Amino acid sequence: MNRYIFEIGNFKLEWYSALIIVAAMIGITMVLKEAKRYKYPTEFVFNMLFWAIIFGIVGARAYYVLFNLELYDSFWEACKIWEGGLAIHGGIIAGVLVILLYCKKYKVRSIRMLDFLAPTMLLAQAIGRWGNFFNGEAHGPATTLAHLQNLHIPEFIIKGMNIDGIYYTPTFLYESIWCLVGFLLILIIRRLKITKVGQPFALYLMWYGLGRFIIEAMRTDSLMLGGFKMAQIVSVIMIFVGLIIIMITGRKGRYEDLYDQDENEVIRF
Repeated sequence: MNRYIFEIGNFKLEWYSALIIVAAMIGITMVLKEAKRYKYPTEFVFNMLFWAIIFGIVGARAYYVLFNLELYDSFWEACKIWEGGLAIHGGIIAGVLVILLYCKKYKVRSIRMLDFLAPTMLLAQAIGRWGNFFNGEAHGPATTLAHLQNLHIPEFIIKGMNIDGIYYTPTFLYESIWCLVGFLLILIIRRLKITKVGQPFALYLMWYGLGRFIIEAMRTDSLMLGGFKMAQIVSVIMIFVGLIIIMITGRKGRYEDLYDQDENEVIRF
């Protein structure tokens, strides 16, 4: 599978980079649209997302490098983000921290912003996993051609899973589909009249945490902490944090702090 969309001289555009950009653009557009429904200033939301994405990418790279220090001989080598090597959990942690700090600075309710982001994060992750496909990474153990054909997946994916003459399990596809389903689920739940503020983000944490924990068990390129897969550790933490948010929001009155109840609220700074 060719990792490049096209090459002009020394310039090479990778699918990985292009898909990250596409995912970011779609995510920004969706969050701005949702925030506009609740009268949040576009400038505030855009600036917040800009810094969250920048530091999210830095966090994803730093997280990956931290668990692969032996691969890099210098700081410059570690900075070559275009050569691949991003860990989504590092991006999530860094991005969420930026949003929390940014909202605190402007005295805006951060959980609202995280609710706006919840479905778009899953959609972005669903898109981003295809970058791993073109890079020939984020796959599972070796398998057979017959097994892949029995999965009834497109032929181009089967061919792409043939890496150096060996067929591999398409775990990237499993995670992409899981994230896409979660994206649709949160969109639906966010429009229910009983959904409370904080619950869309809690569902994101639990949905992605559960899916990633299961899929990570099949991955062959996991970041390790001792004898444990780091992604599974973080996924368990995500699930528990999500459960705590659900428990806290569930203790409120039935019609208290509903996601849709502040739709006409005007936010001022």
